[in-house]
Formats: sequence, structure tokens, C-alpha cells
Amino acid sequence: MFLKHISILNYKNIEAAELELSPKLNCFIGNNGVGKTNFLDVVYYLSFCRSASGVPDSSVIAHDKDFFVVEGQYCHDAAGQSLPPVRPSETIYCGMKRGTKKHFKRNKKEYKRLSQHIGLVPLVMVSPSDVSLIEGSSEERRRLMDMVIAQYDHEYIEQLSAYNRALQQRNTLLKQEEGADLMLLDILEQQMAASGEALFAKRNAFISAVQPVFQHVYNTIAAGHEQVSLRYVSHCQRGPLLDVIQRDRHKDLAVGYSLHGAHRDDLEMLIGGYPIRREGSQGQNKTFALALKLAQFSFLKQTANRTTPLLLLDDIFDKLDSHRVEKIVHLVCGSDYGQIFITDTNRDHLDKILSHSGFDYKLFKVADGVIRE
Repeated sequence: MFLKHISILNYKNIEAAELELSPKLNCFIGNNGVGKTNFLDVVYYLSFCRSASGVPDSSVIAHDKDFFVVEGQYCHDAAGQSLPPVRPSETIYCGMKRGTKKHFKRNKKEYKRLSQHIGLVPLVMVSPSDVSLIEGSSEERRRLMDMVIAQYDHEYIEQLSAYNRALQQRNTLLKQEEGADLMLLDILEQQMAASGEALFAKRNAFISAVQPVFQHVYNTIAAGHEQVSLRYVSHCQRGPLLDVIQRDRHKDLAVGYSLHGAHRDDLEMLIGGYPIRREGSQGQNKTFALALKLAQFSFLKQTANRTTPLLLLDDIFDKLDSHRVEKIVHLVCGSDYGQIFITDTNRDHLDKILSHSGFDYKLFKVADGVIRE
């Protein structure tokens, strides 16, 4: 699937935009802070029903406006290969007024649950903030797994929601000063264990499948000079999760929250067998995060909605040497990728990509929230 046409009103600093897009490559050039990333955020929003930055929906409304509206018209591709633009086959709309609930629609029909939309337009976004996968908390790495798996497995979304509800209720009980209801704790722990083990199985299968793809992509970019790997760590690896949770219930009661469960899972990222957060250079860290995202793309292409995901590349060349930039250019210009959106402040990078491409593209200039072809 590719995005043929997009319209935007009052989204962050983009007051109004109406663009016809290339089914293959769309380049956005401009200085920092002028709205390039905000445009990519709109494309992300239409896939995930929320901003990539995780801010509340009300925060994406332009400061001096009372509402925002975004709409995208999508065309299906064939077997993952982009076709020339044809009649749009899907129209996705979102609008929201301040102080009210947002309305998210597919072909003019509003969703009952937003989770029903996730995966219709699979998408991978690569941005400078991806280094937080390495430098940040385990929550960042769990979110990475959750966002990928949710795009091809709707049962996963249900299990994740069920687990989080049980976890929140259990934590509320653990904080009660008058003492927790032990019978209710038992019930909630059983719910956590059942959903947590389902999450573990799906996360473990995803990491096992994506690891060789990730290593191949990294070695392609880094010319095989470094050995990298991923290692999934979970309390489920210690035995039945219910036993693990209940074994240390007294500790949970003492601290007032749940110390064990799927909400503590982590993804260890290694270079040369050691944590990359300690050993990696800036360039290695950025290459690692980029390779992981491109591996997700390849994985989703085989699993998500039988369509090639959109690929959003936001200012990805900073802190990378010329050799790695060249390898990335060759990768994204290959036939494995469908529609690509790329931003940069450096016209030289985009010119290099365009000289390698040999396929349809559009180039847009962005300045102070105004986007012109």
C-alpha cells in the first residue's frame, strides 16, 4: 500500500498542506525545526492513530487553533510492488476539536476501537530518537517489540491490553495501606500470568525471526567489521510466570508495585558480545538502531497485511561516516522497498539517493510549516 494524496490542517506548525505523492520516493528538504518531522508525524499518525512522539492528541493541534484534521488516500500495491497511482482504495481520516474525542475513520466509517486500524497501513519510522532504544530504559525496547508485533497480530494487542489492566489493578491493591485482598490478588496474578506468557511467546518468536535479518542488514551497512546480536530477557524464562510472580509477593507488598512479569521484559543489544550501550560509538549506535528498524521493515513485509510497509527516514545520516551513508543509500534504493519518505537538511545526501534511484520521485521544500513541491 502507498499514500497517494494527503491533506493536513492545523497539525503542529503545518497550518495547511495538500500534496500529491510519489508511490516510490518522497524527499523533504529544509532547515531544522521548519516542519519536516511534523509532516512525517502526520503519516505516522494515519497508521498508528497517535503521534510518534507519544504526546497527547490535543498537543498536535496548532497552538492558536481549535482543531486539526488529517486525511490520507491510499492505493493498494500488488504483491508488495508499487503500481502507478490509480483510484484510491482506502481513505483514512482523523479530526479532533479541543476538549473532545478524536474521530478516526476508514472510508467514512468510524472505528469502534482504534486497535482495529493498526496494521492496515504497516509502517516503520527511523529517526534520531531511535538511539533511545540503546541508551534508554527497557520500556523503550518493549515498545519497539509491541509496535511491530501489533501490526501483524491483533490477538497480541488484546493480550497486551488484558495484561496491562491486570497489572494496574494489582498495583493498586499492593498500595492499599489496610492490606490487600489476597483472593483478588490471586485472580489478578492468574490473569497476568496467562496474558504474560502469551506475550512472551509472541515476543520470543519475533526476536528469533528478526535476529538473522537484523544481523544481515547491520553487516551490509558496516561491511562486516562488527558482530552484533539481540538477546530477549524475560521472567518467563525462570519457569511458570504465575510461580515467579507469587514467589515474591511479599516483596511486592513491601514496595507497593509488581516486581515481576512481562512488563519487566527487556531486549539486550550486544556488539562483540558486550552491551552496545557501554561499548558502542555514536556511529555504531546509530547503525545498530537503523539496522534494527530496517530488519523490522523486512519482517513486516512478509507478515503485515500482505503489503509493503511505508518507510519513513527522518534525518538519518547525521553522525555516520561516508561509507555507511553509501551503503544505506544502496539499501533503500533497492527493489525490496516500497514507498519511502525521507527528510534531510543536506541536499547533497538527497541528490546522492536520487542519482542512485532510477525510479519515480518527488522533491519538496519545507520552510516555516509550508510544504511546496
